[in-house]
Amino acid sequence: MKESFKEMLQASFKSNDTEEWLDVHFTRPIGLVFALFWNKLGVHPNAITILSIFLGVGAGICFYYTDLWHNIAGVLLLMFANFCDSTDGQMARLTGKKTLIGRMLDGFSGDVWFFCIYVAFCLRMQGQQIPGMEQTWGIWIWVLGFVAGILCHSPQSSLSDYYRNIHLFFLKGKSGSELDNSAQQHKVYEEMREKKDWLGCLFFYNYTNYCRSQEKRTPKFQQFFKKYNEQRAVATDGQTESVRSAFLDGSRPLMKYTNILTFNTRAICIYITALLNCPWVYFLFEIIVMSILYVHMHRKHETLCEELTRKMEN
Repeated sequence: MKESFKEMLQASFKSNDTEEWLDVHFTRPIGLVFALFWNKLGVHPNAITILSIFLGVGAGICFYYTDLWHNIAGVLLLMFANFCDSTDGQMARLTGKKTLIGRMLDGFSGDVWFFCIYVAFCLRMQGQQIPGMEQTWGIWIWVLGFVAGILCHSPQSSLSDYYRNIHLFFLKGKSGSELDNSAQQHKVYEEMREKKDWLGCLFFYNYTNYCRSQEKRTPKFQQFFKKYNEQRAVATDGQTESVRSAFLDGSRPLMKYTNILTFNTRAICIYITALLNCPWVYFLFEIIVMSILYVHMHRKHETLCEELTRKMEN
């Protein structure tokens, strides 16, 4: 039974390269137990995603308060929201229950959690004094929250997601990755318009723009990927295999940054700053520390792609 559970756990991973230590040893095993339980009851992964949204919103509400017990409740609710988020993905991979609505909900859920948490932190802090000053935070905590959430958190998460899917594409091929491009997604959007599938239109319109924003920030990768696909169409497997291996060797060390810039590191910082009643520290951590990691990750990935493009051209 232990071997069976280990095999299912391994099968539920996207890949060993892209899984974070905390997820491998904590989140994913708990998520799999939940997945097996919900699957026995016949619960669809989408229902679990919806549950995670309510748990994440509940966490945000709890983080509005300054007392210890509300904040402990917020920590637990956000942890369970993350377990549910892990569960629905693991169930979808193990059972093949993947739907368009599931893709929409999966991307939407995390955004809702963090939006509620950011708003709760701003409401909580706006009447409190700025450390070392007599002035209260007032509008400035909202400015700090906007910069941290919209200008830092959002682009960091989207590019981290893009780099992980790029890595999975070179590791497992298209079937093991969700690497998409804006041109393909725009075609699907046009098809949805012709069918008058307005829900599909809404998703693929937003998803097209999401992919386009990722592509605009990665010009060196776009050049490399175009050249790689051109050579793959005419070259032998051995010729392209060396390029694929070289890319994976260069990309693998960057996966730790994609993991840091997604959920766990942010969540731990939220837990600590909420419990210590200094959420403004989380905003500064997001703006300074996470931005430095983001710039480093982006620069290293673009440099890798530029070097490999040059090698292919030579």
